[in-house]
Amino acid sequence: MGKLYVFDHPLIQHKLSYIRDKNTGTKEFRQLVNEVAALMAFEVTRDLPLKEVEIETPVEKATVKKLSGKKLGLVPILRAGLGMVDGIIDLIPAAKVGHVGLYRDPKTLMPVEYYVKLPSDVEERDFLVLDPMLATGGSAVEAINSLKKRGAKNIKLLCICGAPEGVKAVQDAHSDVDIYLAALDEKLNDHGYIVPGLGDAGDRLFGTK
Repeated sequence: MGKLYVFDHPLIQHKLSYIRDKNTGTKEFRQLVNEVAALMAFEVTRDLPLKEVEIETPVEKATVKKLSGKKLGLVPILRAGLGMVDGIIDLIPAAKVGHVGLYRDPKTLMPVEYYVKLPSDVEERDFLVLDPMLATGGSAVEAINSLKKRGAKNIKLLCICGAPEGVKAVQDAHSDVDIYLAALDEKLNDHGYIVPGLGDAGDRLFGTK
């Protein structure tokens, strides 16, 4: 079973309080989402492998540690997932970015893939799937399906806010995927919104209604 990690770092929790606040405007909301995504990525990448290399400091030669070249891919779920990309790219500029677009079928209410563009070396990369909200889990499950169908083998899911129902849905469908949240909230309401949540992340990121 994939593990669930809920971050309790004070900086993440502090910034999350402003993300939740309905009075936080679009510009600040966008900046905070990127900052929290970067802080989460800092923790998620804790186990990246290192190699020793020799360099020369202004004083003498030294053996230091660098990343061993593990290839990473970021896959935002359109459109709200885009709000998490820049913060992580600032931290890991060598990561490649793919995209997964999904829409909800009005009859079945199930997510349907309409756009997928991934790096060409899918099988060699570790992927971080990004979406601010993990509500019912339907979009996350389908996005992970899209990656696996194309050969991805190592996938992690990063969401800022999650509901127990969404966590369970992802764990049931993809027991090999670890889930990382800044907050695990109480429940979903009758309209499928996370409670207390932070509203519609896409609308708040892009100033739409």
